[in-house]
Amino acid sequence: MSSRELVVLSVGGARFVTRAATLQQFPESRLARMLNNEDREFKLVNGEFFVDRDGALFSYIMDFLRTLQVSLPTDFSDYQRLQREAEFYGLYPLADLLSQEHLLKPRLEILEVRFSLQEMQAFFRIFGSCTTTVEALAEQITVFTGQQSGQSWNSLFSSQKPLVPLPLERPSHHDMVFQCGIEYSAGDQFVARCVSIKPDTRKLINGTNVLGLLLDTLLKDGFRLISTRTVASEEKVECYSFERMKRPAGLAITVYQTPGSSGVAQTRRSQVQKGK
Repeated sequence: MSSRELVVLSVGGARFVTRAATLQQFPESRLARMLNNEDREFKLVNGEFFVDRDGALFSYIMDFLRTLQVSLPTDFSDYQRLQREAEFYGLYPLADLLSQEHLLKPRLEILEVRFSLQEMQAFFRIFGSCTTTVEALAEQITVFTGQQSGQSWNSLFSSQKPLVPLPLERPSHHDMVFQCGIEYSAGDQFVARCVSIKPDTRKLINGTNVLGLLLDTLLKDGFRLISTRTVASEEKVECYSFERMKRPAGLAITVYQTPGSSGVAQTRRSQVQKGK
């Protein structure tokens, strides 16, 4: 059978169409031997290979054969059943990956925003359980500072003086600190800080507005607000707690073909996400 030919499978009533080369990724598997009529478990009926197995789980088998990666929905729970199906088809590299269930399961990610207002300044501190998320959020947030003379800090944005970006404070890999508002005032001179959060292009100096934009950004990024509370009543520190299910780094198979061999499979972990 040519590698360009199409193969039709009927698995548990679900119909799949693929290339022969896809089924031959692992030559020792039953799917590859099926094409050479070497496995009687697979019946050829009206040009389609009939398999009396779970069709829904076979869709994940096909996705693996096409991508050589295990990518499962966040609500997936049938790891043992899928591993059993992989063993039935002779796809032992996939079965080995599925045995590492702790690496494949999504993990709960926690993020906390602490906010306080003190006179004309607002202070923010963000804690995150995933360093990758904190780093990505830090790249979205920019703090600008500017000095101006006048009766109102509103003139800051109409001034020809450029606003200077400031680096965020990073006490650790898991948190960041920044502030906005009027930082210092002497006579008719003041130094102010404003905040921009990508993809929004506005430069906001009001702490309440910055908080609203920050919370909206997190919600759009898939986080869910689970609680709000006052941490320190005297300092009026408000705490907003978020959570989301974080997809794990993908597990993949690399197949090395050597002359005269049926292929050697090696497991590796994709570097899609580096967070802990």
